Amino acid sequence: MTRILVADDEHLIRAAIAGLLDLEDDFEVVGQAASGDEALATARKLRPDVALLDLQLPGPDGIEVARRLAAELPECRCVIVTSHGRPGYLKSALAAGVRGFLPKTVSSRTFAQVVRKVAAGGRYVDPELAAEAISAGDSPLSPRESDVLALARDGAPVDEIAQRVSLSPGTVRNYLAAAIAKLDAANRHEAARIAAERGWI
Repeated sequence: MTRILVADDEHLIRAAIAGLLDLEDDFEVVGQAASGDEALATARKLRPDVALLDLQLPGPDGIEVARRLAAELPECRCVIVTSHGRPGYLKSALAAGVRGFLPKTVSSRTFAQVVRKVAAGGRYVDPELAAEAISAGDSPLSPRESDVLALARDGAPVDEIAQRVSLSPGTVRNYLAAAIAKLDAANRHEAARIAAERGWI
């Protein structure tokens, strides 16, 4: 019997996934969580075989939860289930030790097959997402440029960004200018949009 944790902040989706899995004779949904913190606490307590994590959980997101579980509970294999299948997210997830990455658009049959494969020690990445990740290449942004651009995406002014990342406003402007140039964007808002679409921030 494969023991499963389902973590998704949308109650309807979480309940639907749990309900689908409970129809399978070899699965048992032992826990559900609505946030990254709750997923970590539940996994530590119940020690599931597989954790199905929504990418955009509140609190630590699905990738960060997977990273922590890989370190703390290596026997718990993590699968990211997402409606945001962007190339950069896939690469980050694999680097964090995620064993499966699939969109919420897959059929219930494929979903069950992926869970079985991962539980048995295998890996699964949605073929279309894998192809997109390969064609998109790696992010050209440095970690600091990514941080600054992520804050700019939320509409924060330069002075506020500078304060939040402990840099001078001039340095923040330099990082933003570099990111804009690397992404061939017209301004920081377009640069942030491009980077977000590719999963780089």
